Amino acid sequence: MRQRTGSADLRTVERLVAAWLAETERHDPEAAGEARDGWERDALSDRSAQDLATWVTARVTDTGFTEDEGPYVAGPVRITPADKDTVHAWLRARGHAV
Repeated sequence: MRQRTGSADLRTVERLVAAWLAETERHDPEAAGEARDGWERDALSDRSAQDLATWVTARVTDTGFTEDEGPYVAGPVRITPADKDTVHAWLRARGHAV
């Protein structure tokens, strides 16, 4: 199994946080503002961390299934199960229960 580097993990987190913040902004601007402030300070609130963890889990788009084997999940970004795990590990490393 190939291990990812810290910079690759951070790029994954940055890519997915940007998508999460954009979607949150459309639905709950106040929560998005709180989350963006926390992200910029590298200090997400527990609420924002849980929202991010739930969001990335719900939006895994690349399940490894072919068209015939399973559902296609549309989304603005490609999210693999490994990407989800990377975000969860990043949150745990910052003290969040995920």
